[in-house]
Amino acid sequence: MGMMDKLKSLLQEAPPAMAFEISEAGIASARIGARAELDFLPLKSGTLSVSPLKENVLDPDEFVRAVRSLAGTQTARKRRDVALILPDFSARISVLDFDAFPKEPKEQASLIRFRLKRSVPFDVDSAAMSYWAQNGEKGKTDVVVVMAPLEIVSRYESPFRTAGMNPGMVTTSCLAALELAPEAGLSVFAKLTGRVLTVVVRDKIQLKLVRCLELPSADMEDIISVLVPTFVYIEDNLGRRAEKLLLCGFGASTTEAEIRFAAELDVEVEPLRSPLGAPGENNAGLLGYLRSISRNN
Repeated sequence: MGMMDKLKSLLQEAPPAMAFEISEAGIASARIGARAELDFLPLKSGTLSVSPLKENVLDPDEFVRAVRSLAGTQTARKRRDVALILPDFSARISVLDFDAFPKEPKEQASLIRFRLKRSVPFDVDSAAMSYWAQNGEKGKTDVVVVMAPLEIVSRYESPFRTAGMNPGMVTTSCLAALELAPEAGLSVFAKLTGRVLTVVVRDKIQLKLVRCLELPSADMEDIISVLVPTFVYIEDNLGRRAEKLLLCGFGASTTEAEIRFAAELDVEVEPLRSPLGAPGENNAGLLGYLRSISRNN
């Protein structure tokens, strides 16, 4: 089952008891009820180091302590389902185009792994993978693929399982945060988390490009050096200009970023918004997920 299929099934079933978003800074959580109860617990520096290439959980004891503090130990016989939102940089998200895409899931998975062998910096055959297909241009199929080393995903999940919870839905921050973005026109979503910049190009509801990279710094110069070629790519490959740039995680620099990006990219710029408050670098995915399961959030 693809990630979006899982998300759709959750919309029809009872939502999980809690949802968590993990970042190097801490764990954002929500107890899900008629109205979500939000919390954030900072992690000690050095507890996590987000990467798609190496161990992310550097201090397992501190990570376990934080999870137990937020969720408590579950004593019920049946594990409670929870949603788990991982840092963007712990995974790789790709949009692949296929002239012909098989109907059988095994053939689909095999073909996707083959396509990504040379472009993903880890062993694709042993990686966790989720994907979903979109209608592409001229009869092609565009497939969105989320892939991460299985060991990295399992280390993130482990403290929650130890605490009596089952991560029934696992996604990444930027994909969950897209639930807060308007599904209209050709838009670019730029999410900054520390020095990691995630850029998503979306045409209405279809993803066209996802980039996630670690910058030399979070200065405007380094960010604009990524955004400019992205906007050029959009014009060259999609045949028209992006209509809007949505920003998230820029904190106190949001206004400065809005003004500069609007001038240099000649595009309408606005911050990502949520009824529960301003989505930031450490909770945008959580707020997006809450939006997806309840329009009151």
